[in-house]
Amino acid sequence: MDRQSLRGSVFDADNHLYEPREALTQFLPGPYKSAIKYVEVDGRTKIAVLGQISDYIPNPTFDKVAAPGAQEDFFRHGNPEGKSHREIYGDAIACLPAFREPGPRLTLMDQQGLDRTLMFPTLASLVEERFRHDPDAMHVVIHALNEWLHETWSFDYEQRIYPTPIITLPVVERAVEELEWVLERGARAILVRPAPVPGLRGPRSFGLPEFDPFWKLAQEEKVLVTMHASDSGYTRWVGEWDGASEFKPFQPSPLRSYWTVAHQPMADAIAALVCHGALSRFPDLRVMSVENGSDWVPGLLHHLAGVHKKMPQLFDEDPIEVVSRNIWISPFWEDDVQSLAKLLPIDHIVFGSDFPHPEGLGDPLSYLDHLTGLGDDEVRDLMGGTLARLVA
Repeated sequence: MDRQSLRGSVFDADNHLYEPREALTQFLPGPYKSAIKYVEVDGRTKIAVLGQISDYIPNPTFDKVAAPGAQEDFFRHGNPEGKSHREIYGDAIACLPAFREPGPRLTLMDQQGLDRTLMFPTLASLVEERFRHDPDAMHVVIHALNEWLHETWSFDYEQRIYPTPIITLPVVERAVEELEWVLERGARAILVRPAPVPGLRGPRSFGLPEFDPFWKLAQEEKVLVTMHASDSGYTRWVGEWDGASEFKPFQPSPLRSYWTVAHQPMADAIAALVCHGALSRFPDLRVMSVENGSDWVPGLLHHLAGVHKKMPQLFDEDPIEVVSRNIWISPFWEDDVQSLAKLLPIDHIVFGSDFPHPEGLGDPLSYLDHLTGLGDDEVRDLMGGTLARLVA
């Protein structure tokens, strides 16, 4: 199928904006004004969270960014020459207005052939992990970010761009309030971090009955729950193996890169929703994995089937059937979609380009070049039809 045949129906599940400085700070109330600051360190601007400088994103202003698709060759052919990350990324470019504002982004989408897209923040992925010891502040900061996102982008821009407000879960009542707030303002999809939920009494699974009021509302309102790759806190354990602390995606080591490739947090998040019964208590809940790839899917299904075979009395229903009913996946462009379609229904697989991130596609619709062995109707669904139904 060619691009012309898809005109008017392309819906990208994974686009990103780059936040300006005020995104995390503009709406912070007085007592929390100092929770996030931009500071100068050796001539470079860094972000400080609760007084701790973070290197999670080395250039948090995004004044200069890697070119979209800068890593395509790396993901397509590997790195036989052993180039450094800096060499792979190439020369940085100025952050375009289309990466910051919805109007210019629509113009760019028209040029790219994108009709609609979900729009994810970038810098926001650092927030929850760094506030895990202060759940109250976490809720305040996330709400401030959602206020900025709504004021700048709205949650439904021209019925073409659907930014995803974040819902953080430490205090369930406040999570429900936040979900009500974003739904009242037109949110069609929300973003939940695939990670144990921190709290004053320690972390716990969001699949436990404690969180049922939140999932109940999400199901009743038919809002799409996305779980995008984030800092899920797993590097606290990798760091014990690696002798390091904070997750620094631009300073990789072989072990950290292995964990990134494994995408264990997303597999664990789905396992928790299944094994702790949330998806059986709320069978109409729609959960979509974004930018986590799909290499982890066979292992997840294999292990769930094995546990169910040995201890079926612990499950309300067959876990494989639950995954096939409740979970949608946006695989990486370099993943084998045909193999994934043997494990999940084809109408539970959606296209996502990760534009304009360097690890994504510089030309989003070049995703079509990697779809082989699928029928025209299957391609239409994957490239937009399925996601359109999910956010209808």
